[in-house]
Amino acid sequence: MSRAGGKGLSLKDKLDGNELDLSLCDLNEVPVRELATLPKATILDLSCNNLISLPSDFCSLMHLVKLDLSKNRLQQLPLDFGRLVNLQHLDLLNNRLVTLPVSFAQLKNLKWLDLKDNPLDPVLAKVAGDCLDEKQCKQAAVKVLQHMKAIQSEQDRQRQRKLQAEREMEKKREAEQRAKEAQERELRKREKAEEKERRRREYDAQKAAKQEMEKKTKKETVHTRKPASSSRPPQPPRHKPSWSRSVLRVLLFVLFCILCTLAACKLTELQRQPLCVSVNTLYEDVVAALQNHKTLQNMLQHNSQQ
Repeated sequence: MSRAGGKGLSLKDKLDGNELDLSLCDLNEVPVRELATLPKATILDLSCNNLISLPSDFCSLMHLVKLDLSKNRLQQLPLDFGRLVNLQHLDLLNNRLVTLPVSFAQLKNLKWLDLKDNPLDPVLAKVAGDCLDEKQCKQAAVKVLQHMKAIQSEQDRQRQRKLQAEREMEKKREAEQRAKEAQERELRKREKAEEKERRRREYDAQKAAKQEMEKKTKKETVHTRKPASSSRPPQPPRHKPSWSRSVLRVLLFVLFCILCTLAACKLTELQRQPLCVSVNTLYEDVVAALQNHKTLQNMLQHNSQQ
């Protein structure tokens, strides 16, 4: 335990039953660690010291039921002072407190409160009122708790409104982002469609040009061939040769071959060849037969005339 200008004392020497009296010890700070080892000390008197503030771990002394912090120089209480849920009696007389932490509203078991001789906020001072007797101190506890609960509720509502506003803002940002993405998708889709339409027009144009070129080439070819065909006189339709004409042509061809053979065998050196000898002999026989036949015809003609 710290003490200005004195020796350290054991807390157990100060403990009397469940009461621990540390008043008038010139304390500059609270010996929280030592106090935590004494859970039986539910009544703690820290009045008439030089305490300017309480450490945050002071709120871990949840076994405290009665706490006297009067006649110190406390300017504020820890933000989580409301963790002392078992606290029923609280004396804060003659300090330098202006406000109380919002967590003060959680001291649901608080039955007695003294806030006199503090430079309290006017609203809080009016709510707390005087604490000149037991009744007024009890009323002060009830009214201050209600006041702090109202402040806590308002802060909770503000916090909820802030969270709601943040959620709405987040939703708005998400909606704007989705709209932006949708717009970008639509733009990309439109650009893609335009590009496809452009390629299709180019393809159609190339196809039309190709067809036009083919048509022009074909037309030029037709004009080139037309004069040659027009210079020729119209030919009569050809009739298919009949069977008799075919036979006649064959006979004429055979006769031509025979005449050629006879000429070769009569007029050339081939006449001494065996083949030509046979041909010449056959020719002479045929001629003789024809002469005899002519003689017979003359005789018959002569007889008919007689």
